[in-house]
Amino acid sequence: MRITQGMLSNNMLRNLSSSYNKMGNLMDQLNTGKKITRPSDDPVIAMKGINYRNRVTEVEQFERNTIEVNNWMDNSDAALDKATKAMQRLRELAVKASNGTNESQELESIRSEVSQLKEHLRDIAQTEVNGKYIFNGTKTDQPPNVDLENGTFTADSSSVEIEVAKGIKLKANINAEEVFGDIFQSVNDFEKALNEGSDKISESISDIDEGINKIINSRADLGARMNRLELVENRLSEQNIIATKAMSDNEDIDYEKAITELITQESIHRAALSTGSRIIQPSLVDFLR
Repeated sequence: MRITQGMLSNNMLRNLSSSYNKMGNLMDQLNTGKKITRPSDDPVIAMKGINYRNRVTEVEQFERNTIEVNNWMDNSDAALDKATKAMQRLRELAVKASNGTNESQELESIRSEVSQLKEHLRDIAQTEVNGKYIFNGTKTDQPPNVDLENGTFTADSSSVEIEVAKGIKLKANINAEEVFGDIFQSVNDFEKALNEGSDKISESISDIDEGINKIINSRADLGARMNRLELVENRLSEQNIIATKAMSDNEDIDYEKAITELITQESIHRAALSTGSRIIQPSLVDFLR
C-alpha cells in the first residue's frame, strides 16, 4: 500500500490529538486531585465512589446521632445528681427534726427549707434542654405534670430511642415515673409529719431513703448506657477512618505518580512534534530545489 503525504499528516494529527487528551486528563487530575472528573471517565470508579461516599455520609450521621444521645444523657445525669443532693438534704433535715429537741423556730426553719427543696425538685423534674423536656418521654414539647399541693407526678414513660449504628438504637432518656413518681408524695408526707410530731418524721426517713435509692438505681442504668455509647462512638470513629480511606484510595490521585506521568507524556509529545515535523516537511518542491 502506498503511503501518501496526507496519510502521514492525518496519523500525526491523530496521535498529537491523543497526546493532548492524555496531557489534558493528567492536568485535570492534578488540578482536582481526583482520578476522574466525570462518570464517563471511569464508570467503575464512579460507582464505587457513590457507595463509599454513601457509607461515609451514613457514619457521619450516626456520629451526629451519638452527639444528641450524649447531650440527652449528660443532662439527665446532671439533673439526677442535683435531685440526689436535694433528697440527701431532705434526709438530713428529717433526721434533725426527728430528735424531738427542736424548738418551734427551728422546726419552722426546717419547714421553710423543705418547701424550697420541693420546688427545686419540681424544677429538676421539668428540666428543659434545647427546647426539649428530657423527663417527659417522647412528649418533649411539654413538661411533665407536677402537682406540689397533692404530691403527684405524671409523665410520659415512652422510651426515646435513637439509632447510633446500623440496626442499633440506644435509649436516650430515663423513665421519669420510676424516679419522681413517689418523691413529691414523700416530701409532702414529711411536711405533714413536721406538724404532727417526731414519730411521723421518723417514718418519713424511710420513704426519703427509698426515693434516693430509686434515683441512684436510675443513674446506674443510665451510666451503663453511657458506657455502651462510648464503645459505639469508638467503633464509629474507626469506621469513619476506614470508609474515608477507602473513598480516598478509590478517587484521589497519587500526586507523585500523576506528575511523573505528566512529565513523561510531555516528553513523548515533544518528541512526536519533532519527529512529525521532519517526516512531513519534505515535498516535491524540496527535491526540485
